[in-house]
Amino acid sequence: MIPAFAVVGHPNKGKSAIVSTVAQNDSISISAASGTTQDVQRLDVAVGDSRYVLYDTPGFQRPTRVLAWLQDHAETAEQRAEAVRRFINDPDCQREFPEEVKLLTPIMEGAAILYIVDGSRPYGADYESEMEILRWTGQASMALINPIESEAHVDEWRQALTQYFKIVRVFNAMQADFEKLLAILEAFSHIREEWCDAINSLVQDYRRDRERQGREAAGLMSELLIRLCAYQVSKKALSQDQAQQLRPALEAKYFSDMRGLEHDCHEALKSLYHYHAFHTEIEELPLQENLFDTERWVAWGLNRRQLTMAAAMAGAATGAALDLAVAGSSLMLGALGGGLIGATSAWLGASQIAEFRIQGLPVGGFEARQGPVQNRNFPYVVLNRFLVLADALKQRTHAHREQLVMKEGDLAQKIERLDKRQQQLIHRALNRLSRQRSVEGLPAVLTPLLL
Repeated sequence: MIPAFAVVGHPNKGKSAIVSTVAQNDSISISAASGTTQDVQRLDVAVGDSRYVLYDTPGFQRPTRVLAWLQDHAETAEQRAEAVRRFINDPDCQREFPEEVKLLTPIMEGAAILYIVDGSRPYGADYESEMEILRWTGQASMALINPIESEAHVDEWRQALTQYFKIVRVFNAMQADFEKLLAILEAFSHIREEWCDAINSLVQDYRRDRERQGREAAGLMSELLIRLCAYQVSKKALSQDQAQQLRPALEAKYFSDMRGLEHDCHEALKSLYHYHAFHTEIEELPLQENLFDTERWVAWGLNRRQLTMAAAMAGAATGAALDLAVAGSSLMLGALGGGLIGATSAWLGASQIAEFRIQGLPVGGFEARQGPVQNRNFPYVVLNRFLVLADALKQRTHAHREQLVMKEGDLAQKIERLDKRQQQLIHRALNRLSRQRSVEGLPAVLTPLLL
């Protein structure tokens, strides 16, 4: 049996927002205007091998008159459900009470009830007619108090709702986290016993799906790091002068391509978490306009002390020479000073953002080349920007439609939460990427940062 839930309530109380959050689907229309939902919208939700149905219904319009009609057609309690069926099949009722007929139809077909109220507005006796109608259906039901603007009236709503519903929960459609969503679903396994196995499987599939998303996000993050750290553009020229003339065009293409690669990866991450109408604003990669503005790199990556420690943990200068391009010249820093030299070279590298070179070709002629990025902080910047977006997607409900302006995250703190072995693996991987070296098992190395 596939569980089905009808989300019902007064107009403009956040029903569509609840549906969007529960279904994890941001394509549901949400508006502050009353009566956004004009008809029943059915959503078939698939999570792994599990399935369930959500019905977004129109709001009650004339509940007092509908209840009066029902009371005229049922003398005893056992006749109430049948009276509701007669109501939705009566042609006169369909014409006079179209919204109530529409919202009651999926319930009488077996959908459980999710009754939504706004906890920021006072309770009123006029709500009792619609709650009584829902009780007449005889279906399993739960009331959700959605504090749209505040929790000022949550307590009075809770006291009233417990008179009509077995389970009453506070559920903020804009702020509810993943575990609260699962708790709502699990609650129905207690009031609809025939759904117990299906809902338990659904909850497990939700958890497995979240783990899958984490693994795929790590794959996206790894691919982005590899591509950006190694990216370069080049063009052949007949002479050195011609190659120099190509420099502005190559720079423009290089910076544009780099930002495009990051943008496409971020969009893929949104799609992975089922966000299709969620707009984000993030400061552009500090490339073209801030070539030697170290402060912008530190804001998104690591500061001098943290970068120094990262180089030491990565063993950046234990016997290996580091080739850093500084102001157009090549400075060879050996491993004479061990960790100290490694730390210094890592910081010196942070002052050089991108390299432009003209190389002689074996067949004659010249090649103008832009990239790859030489800044040791660069992979940390890319990683941090990705993680800031990933955290926002995991913490933000699908009902929250406001544009997100992403600020710098504390990457160093995220890394420091991991054990020493994980930290070392991450620093080694990013050090290799900054030198355009391959990293075996990069997604597995980075996955702890996404958990």
